[in-house]
Amino acid sequence: MSDDIVTTRPTTAAEVADLVRRAQRESLTITVVAGGHGPWSQAREPGMRIELGALSDIEIEGLALDGDDAVVHIGGGAVWGDVAATLADDGLAISSGDTASVGVGGLTLGGGIGWMVRSWGLAADQLVGAQVVTATGDIVEVSADENPDLFWALRGGGGNFGIVTRFDFRAHPINGIAFGEHVIDEDAGGVMRAMRDLMHDAPRELTVTYMDVPPMDPSAPAGARISAVWADADPERLRQVMAPVADLDGVVAEYTTPVYRDILLEMPEPPEGAEAPPGFIGGNGLFAELDDDLIDRLVAFREAYPASVVFLRSLGGAYGDVPQESAAFPAREANWFVMAGGFDIPGVIDDAARAAIRADWERMQAGRLAEYGNFADTERPDAVPGMFTPQAHERLRTIKAKWDPQNVFRRNHNIAV
Repeated sequence: MSDDIVTTRPTTAAEVADLVRRAQRESLTITVVAGGHGPWSQAREPGMRIELGALSDIEIEGLALDGDDAVVHIGGGAVWGDVAATLADDGLAISSGDTASVGVGGLTLGGGIGWMVRSWGLAADQLVGAQVVTATGDIVEVSADENPDLFWALRGGGGNFGIVTRFDFRAHPINGIAFGEHVIDEDAGGVMRAMRDLMHDAPRELTVTYMDVPPMDPSAPAGARISAVWADADPERLRQVMAPVADLDGVVAEYTTPVYRDILLEMPEPPEGAEAPPGFIGGNGLFAELDDDLIDRLVAFREAYPASVVFLRSLGGAYGDVPQESAAFPAREANWFVMAGGFDIPGVIDDAARAAIRADWERMQAGRLAEYGNFADTERPDAVPGMFTPQAHERLRTIKAKWDPQNVFRRNHNIAV
């Protein structure tokens, strides 16, 4: 096998199929880059890189009438910022990630927890069909009625089963959103408890995130804050619902009515010659509950390690409506996504601190239902079973053996045949 990197930029599904067959003939490992900034987009492994950025068309199949959903066809190389901007002109949106430069492909295949997860579910829950290039270089259509096993696997099983060149989504009419920022100056634990209690019976129009980051994180303002999205342009209703949090001492709240696309973060391009970002020590999990012990551990973790981050997102609502067996994504009974970790900055933390961060996270993760693969940024074969239910993992292995028995698509959280 060659140590060279062959970078390709196909413009059609047929060209993708030709490249897959070529890679097979020449024994080249395939890395698929689906337009976004995920962990494999920066990988420079020997073999063939298939960059799908040219496959980025966004086509609305008719318009939603009388509050009905519309079907939107999106190229496998599109990014969510472009999707949100295009759909906004027709008063539509799809539940996606938080960042404009995230690729449609990677996010959807891994599940896709976003701002509208309680209103509409995962990005994968809105998928109604796809066009896939298989390991043999064939082009197939998939849906609940056509190749249903492959359709099931695509909704959370990652990039193990083929290259998706087109996604078909339900897009939802939206009149606007209300957005609340709650800056926390003290008692992070008390605020988290109030947020947890509020979300226990909250309307599904509400999704919240809690983030506490150090000044070095370029993607968010430093410090602790809760961001809240209400799936309608009604800031007074959002203010009323969030009152148990907003009225706490040490919380400063502000409510606005941005358009949906404007709450997607913009990740700045690194300057030419910039050093690679620091590594991340920690992890994530889907948790049934945000109990007092976990909250205390998260607060202590953030206090113990100045270069650390804690991130929470509420689940439930439409996310929990989906039967566990209907898609590969795990933990439909989860009510919280939790991530915590420290930045591995040379000269700032030493081996003892690294070991302590790992040990603290391992204690926290003991209560999780599953790991969310989209936030796991390295290939860890031993961890893959923990990203699914045991039943789903076994079914994924069966589907992998059918559609990719030679493991052509292995640059991912790989399902072992």
